[in-house]
Amino acid sequence: MSAARPWIASVTARIMLGTFAVSLIAVVVTGIVALQVVQGVVESQARQQLKAQATALVAARATGSHLAATRLAALGDRFAVVEPDGTVTGAARSSVGDAVVRELRAGRVVSGTTTLGDKDAVLVGIPTSDGGGVVGVRKVADISAASAELIRWLALALVLGLAVASVAGVLLARRLGRPLTRLAGRARELASGRRGVAIEREPVAEIEDIAQALRGLDTALSVSEDRQREFLLSVSHEIRTPLTAIRGYAEALADGVVPSGDIPRVGGTLTAEADRLRRFLDDLLELARLEADDFRLDPQHFDARETVERAVAAWSGVASRAGVVLRDELPSGPVPVDTDESRLRQVVDGLIENALRVTPEGAPVVVSVAGGRGVRVEVRDGGPGLTLEDTAVAFERGELHARYRDVRPVGTGLGLSIARRLVGRLGGTLEVRPAPEGGAAFSVSLPSSYIPPAER
Repeated sequence: MSAARPWIASVTARIMLGTFAVSLIAVVVTGIVALQVVQGVVESQARQQLKAQATALVAARATGSHLAATRLAALGDRFAVVEPDGTVTGAARSSVGDAVVRELRAGRVVSGTTTLGDKDAVLVGIPTSDGGGVVGVRKVADISAASAELIRWLALALVLGLAVASVAGVLLARRLGRPLTRLAGRARELASGRRGVAIEREPVAEIEDIAQALRGLDTALSVSEDRQREFLLSVSHEIRTPLTAIRGYAEALADGVVPSGDIPRVGGTLTAEADRLRRFLDDLLELARLEADDFRLDPQHFDARETVERAVAAWSGVASRAGVVLRDELPSGPVPVDTDESRLRQVVDGLIENALRVTPEGAPVVVSVAGGRGVRVEVRDGGPGLTLEDTAVAFERGELHARYRDVRPVGTGLGLSIARRLVGRLGGTLEVRPAPEGGAAFSVSLPSSYIPPAER
């Protein structure tokens, strides 16, 4: 039983935390930028206000009335006046430096920073027509105080935004987490051995992809297990048949009911059935080794033409006794190849044996080899051939055996599956198609040089 996982390890928790973290970062960044923008806007408004007030004072001074003095007194310590001779008067005169005086006397508008009462302040100066000017000063602290209310409302809006985003993250996490949890439960059901598990359609495309994959896995497992059951039944049948014959003759020998003249024949039958059983078990072992990667290959350089020629010569006696015409089609020159010769010979032997088993008397079996950009070996027969449906499952273990064991001579049902896997290990392909001789043509295609599985 697996240990309980921490809450933080769940998809729901991670989506919630991720959403909250992203929202928090967005709020912080937005707050920093908005604070700078608010400060800038308020400061700009303060400068515009100072400029408007200074401009009004300049206009009042130009009329020569007492209005300018009245307005200056009303504005308190925020303004100073630069006289034409450079003298600075007014409550804010300490904030007006020589550089500001020179700019105003030169007829230029001034906008900058200064200090007022040892506090940072903004400054705006408007020149007058007589060579002086009016300077307005406002403390930055006053500007910040003016923007505090706006900043409080901005902070409230950001906090509300963070709360809404967090709630949305929780809802999103639950929306995504629930179907994933449900699919995990379906996967556990499949792992426990249940088949035909109902998997609902999901509205989210990516989660539906997972659901579809689980449906495909369910179907594939069902098909695979059905084939395994059929294969086990076939194996049981194939093993039981020779064992029944061996036991029957053994009991007859033990009971002494076999005439002495029949003992050689009975011994030959027992030997043949034992060999049949051994070959079947060897095929099972070979298939198990191929599927378990416990399989050794010894690549070497050789002439594939000579290998095929020796295989045809070895099977010519069997073909002759069966009345089958076995011949080869070989090129005039060598066909060099770098692969495991014994495994190639094993494949060719298996294909020839299958062809001889199904080919009727008088019909041909042809073995050909060709070079070029690789090596191609074909075994063609004049037997009953395979249908289009047969070719789709020809290399599935036991499929053809199950279809034709009561119709035509068949082997263990493993030979073609073993041949396909062997050729695949050699880096090649094994295909089947109709043969011009009327039966089936099995074609082995190999690269000129062996390629290890890890490098393909």
